[in-house]
Amino acid sequence: MLIKLIAAAPPLLVAVILHEIAHGWAAEKLGDPTARSLGRITVNPLRHADPFLTLLLPGMLILAGSPVIFGGAKPVPVNPLYFKNPRRDMAYVALAGPVTNFVLAAICYILLQSLTNSIVAFFVPPLILGLLALWLVHGVLINLVLGLFNLLPVPPLDGGRIAVGFLPIRAARAWARLEPFGLLIVIALLFSGVIEATLGPIVEHTAKHLLRFE
Repeated sequence: MLIKLIAAAPPLLVAVILHEIAHGWAAEKLGDPTARSLGRITVNPLRHADPFLTLLLPGMLILAGSPVIFGGAKPVPVNPLYFKNPRRDMAYVALAGPVTNFVLAAICYILLQSLTNSIVAFFVPPLILGLLALWLVHGVLINLVLGLFNLLPVPPLDGGRIAVGFLPIRAARAWARLEPFGLLIVIALLFSGVIEATLGPIVEHTAKHLLRFE
């Protein structure tokens, strides 16, 4: 369990922090200064840490031996009144988070491949090389899971907000009414095993491919 914690904690922290920063940055570019004014566009983890999402949830998943490890951070506040087109722009802000995670997964994958370079292996001690490989493998997996999980079309997840932003107006209003029940729906999906059954095979297939580089 300790090895799993050491392997997962740093990449998870980076993934959830940059996910939220991306939301704040996108909102700022679309005219909303709220995140910037509240000091949320920062890499300081104390500004983003959430007791349940950042600590308890991933901790429970690690203890349970789940192949799917993910978490979150405090949502960055967004004020859609600043946007020219609130419904559409909220969808763009929501999309920025998962896109950031997929970009991070790609970066980790490229860096992982570079570790197999004989020049890198020559200059980096084996212990450090192994630790870096472990972090990068988990960086790919965690960012992939976080991006896919957040695209579930359930408000208030990013996928739900994207759906509300692009559905026809009547359907969008009906879908937005799910938001008060969204957390309960996500918890039900999580503990019923639906999310693990859906994302687990993706994680396992990706992990088998990545382990060739360790």
